[in-house]
Amino acid sequence: MQARLKRTANIDDLRAMAKRRLPRMVFDYIDGAAGDEATARRNRGAFERLLLRQDILVNLSVRELGTTLFGDAVSLPIIVGPTGMNGAYWSQGDLCLARAAKAENIPFVMSTAATTGLDALRGAAGPLRWFQLYMLRDRGLAEALLARVYEAGFRVLQLTVDTAVPGRRNRDIRNGFTLPFRWSAGKLADAVSHPRWAMQMLRAGSPTLALFAEAVGPVPKGATISDVMQQQINDAFVWEDLDWLRQCWKGKLMLKGVASAEHARRAHAAGADGVVVSNHGGRQLDGTASTIECLPAIVAEAAGRYPVLVDSGFRSGTEIAKAIALGADAVQLGRATLYGLAAGGEAGARHALRILADEFDRALALTGATSISELRGRVENVAR
Repeated sequence: MQARLKRTANIDDLRAMAKRRLPRMVFDYIDGAAGDEATARRNRGAFERLLLRQDILVNLSVRELGTTLFGDAVSLPIIVGPTGMNGAYWSQGDLCLARAAKAENIPFVMSTAATTGLDALRGAAGPLRWFQLYMLRDRGLAEALLARVYEAGFRVLQLTVDTAVPGRRNRDIRNGFTLPFRWSAGKLADAVSHPRWAMQMLRAGSPTLALFAEAVGPVPKGATISDVMQQQINDAFVWEDLDWLRQCWKGKLMLKGVASAEHARRAHAAGADGVVVSNHGGRQLDGTASTIECLPAIVAEAAGRYPVLVDSGFRSGTEIAKAIALGADAVQLGRATLYGLAAGGEAGARHALRILADEFDRALALTGATSISELRGRVENVAR
């Protein structure tokens, strides 16, 4: 496994390795997006319209890649973002990702849709552990969950605000991707043709939404992921309700799914301590702008008063450098680390992070910058 990982040069290589290892229905759950997947493609294509500017004859012998987020020093402007169903890609996938983030001294964000329980995750994650919340219909259950999360040492909460109604993901519908796995002759044949994955799942058992079950009770069997989420997510939570959440949560609060300066302004006015510019990797509303297109206006609105993070579509350190140059404080990763996880577990996730760190370091240096602050502004948009 280690030898195969070492031969992977970039995240696309890890994606290819993950595709070979996983059955189609599982790979498509990582790789797919909503509708015709136009937003997912736009997330990727928008990076090409941004060009980094270079300086030359600069002393680059000492470079600093680290930064601070909510007062905590981190080694890179990178966060392992919240993703669900990670146990379907590798046994104890959430723990693998948490350990990888801890090893690289960067934050890990636990998802409400995690396939491991809160206590196990707390034991695996480092001190930079954050939590992502899908607002539950039952406020009492939500408040109890948040109390447990805070008691477990999670100090930053990301409320996802772009998933009141789950996106329609055609690949999952076609593949019949359900909880727990529901097998047909075709899916069994596909699983058998991926023996390493199949043997691991036989030993570990079918993944479940363990944290969801801890919070709200047993998850309905035979339901798609979207079905489960739709039954439990509060689709009537509005701006005025943020005051209730602000009172419940003692730590830092971020809104994840912000895509306009107006919404960033309202979030800050409502007591949010920061925002995540996100379109859920194109997995929610299809046909929207890319996050890198939305980023500059939101950075301008924030004007350094609160952190602005960004996710969706990032697969190289150069793309991360472009976001930092545009003013983002850090980039959250989704599929990039999941491809590494699916390819090689914790070692694969760490390999993905190291690839991105090396690419980011080289992009930083080749622009003539020696720190994140020097990288600011070294980018131009050629789309006219």
